[in-house]
Amino acid sequence: MTTEHPPAGDTADGHAEPVEPRPAATVVLLREGAAPPGAASGGIEVYLLRRARTMPFAPGAYAFPGGRVDPRDADHGVRWAGPSPGDWAAVLGAAEPLARSLVCAAVRETFEESGVLLAGASAAEVVADTRGDDWEADRTALIDRSLSFSDFLDRRGLVLRSDLLKAWSHWITPRGEPRRFDTRFFVAVLPVGQQTRDVGGEADRVVWMRPADAVAGWRDGSLPMLPPTSTTCRELAGFAAPDAAMAARRTIAPILPELRRVGGRTRIVVPGDTGCPPP
Repeated sequence: MTTEHPPAGDTADGHAEPVEPRPAATVVLLREGAAPPGAASGGIEVYLLRRARTMPFAPGAYAFPGGRVDPRDADHGVRWAGPSPGDWAAVLGAAEPLARSLVCAAVRETFEESGVLLAGASAAEVVADTRGDDWEADRTALIDRSLSFSDFLDRRGLVLRSDLLKAWSHWITPRGEPRRFDTRFFVAVLPVGQQTRDVGGEADRVVWMRPADAVAGWRDGSLPMLPPTSTTCRELAGFAAPDAAMAARRTIAPILPELRRVGGRTRIVVPGDTGCPPP
């Protein structure tokens, strides 16, 4: 896989020590699309947001909700239901404290960037609607870090539903990038009753679309994406329904693309992957 990339300075040429990647989490929200006439199913749609052009990392690129781990995501006071942090540690190939932080960050960032909350009043319930001024005030407080995720859940009597997440992949930003992330990707089905909304901030556009259409847009240049996003869309395009994707068997192993000079330009290359258009 080869993707064009802006010059990254001296580090792209290996003249400086690589920046240590920061742990992060990304969630691919799934829903079933509208079935065309005569079809039994509408297939999968994914939720994408376009990063504002003022963002320091991947400006203008389409991505899934997500972001870096906050130190408070490791708080043992976070109300929890579903597989334990220890169970997640085994799945993610991470120490238990990091696994706890990654799952919390996944749920928190999804709420911050889409308004979707993977939590409920009990282990068998999910919040039905997160629209309204009171929810928006809490979302804003989470973003500016004046409210911790643990306190947010306590205030509303909610538990994090870790069982609504499925680990999908593990991507690390190439060495040589000035901003690097060590990111676990998860998938989750949009809870019944909840709706995504244009929450602004880091994104200037949001859209639901079929993964195959997203890949087509990436190939023709209308939907810029980094390799983790385009690869994930290609993978999900092979599933007929959200439940099938959630039931898929996945091996979670780190994927580390490289920055290479190709044809006089710096490009992101995923060794062994030929799914991208040639340079």
